[in-house]
Amino acid sequence: MSNAKAVSRRQFVQRTSFSLGVPLVAAADSAQAGPGPMGPMPRTQRLPREVWIASISQNGLKAGSVKEMTRKILARMEEVVPFEPDVICLPEVFPFANLSSGRPALEDAAETPIGPYSRPFAEFAEKHKCHVVCPIYTAANGRYYNSAVFIDRHGQCIGEYHKMHPTVGELDEGIMPGEAKPPVFKTDIGVLGAQICFDIEWYDGWRQLRAAGAELVFWPSAFAGGSMVNTHAWQNKFCVVSSTRKGTTKICDIDGRALACTGQYANWVCASVNLEKALLHSWPYCRRFGEIQAKYGRKVSIRTFHEEEWTVIESLSPEVRVADILKEFELMTHEEHIGEADAAQRRWREKLG
Repeated sequence: MSNAKAVSRRQFVQRTSFSLGVPLVAAADSAQAGPGPMGPMPRTQRLPREVWIASISQNGLKAGSVKEMTRKILARMEEVVPFEPDVICLPEVFPFANLSSGRPALEDAAETPIGPYSRPFAEFAEKHKCHVVCPIYTAANGRYYNSAVFIDRHGQCIGEYHKMHPTVGELDEGIMPGEAKPPVFKTDIGVLGAQICFDIEWYDGWRQLRAAGAELVFWPSAFAGGSMVNTHAWQNKFCVVSSTRKGTTKICDIDGRALACTGQYANWVCASVNLEKALLHSWPYCRRFGEIQAKYGRKVSIRTFHEEEWTVIESLSPEVRVADILKEFELMTHEEHIGEADAAQRRWREKLG
């Protein structure tokens, strides 16, 4: 066989993975690590709060112009369409990254959504009936922001998040810090929020998002973030989805486990997250777990992390709500448990003067 016709092992695995729609996944619980060769269930057969999330990596992707980069990103998005994702996340200000022509001037790059740079992705969202998190530069009141634009299934902008913590370099270039209180967006798949790149070095935005009820937080970034992504997930008990220009892009569950991540043979991930779950402090609630299992059987999953003494209770049936289980068996979420102890400690300090 000639060299021109030979297909390397890497090319074969990459083509096979993409044709099956199987991104490289983390070594996690195989039942939740990502889609199998047959792909996900159709939307009509999913659990009530089962969300299929896709995230695109820009790793190794270069272009000569914004239009060319837009075409290349859209092409990667098309590869996840067979999985019928509910939401797709894209990397930080991706239209203007990795361009041989250089980034256009900020006053030319920034837009008021839906504008020329976000419109192709709004059209994609409407065509494929999915949400898109589209990170671009935006302009408002004469100021420029590094933003994540949230686009709904109808191709409409439902809101923007402006990066709270720009780098010194960004500030010098004219990017302004966003509001100190990040917004959340209530959608048909859950309550969504975002942080962007350098925001990962601070805790304030993540904590405020959790306090506001965020369930899925998207983190478009120029770098991978590593274990910091997982840490923000378990510390705040929400799912964190990264989308990066280089390194690993991944989807982390509320316990911090990576459900799916990119690698050398895959440039996107798509996996399901069941939001009908709660994380508990195992003690003393473990005393009721046997009763729960006896009543609900396979309809409920109880997974314990023994060293951390965390337990995740998850509904596997459309008939069962986790909130009802917590109420029936007098269980507190981890946050409620810690909050109760914190309040008791404050009362004792007040008594002691």
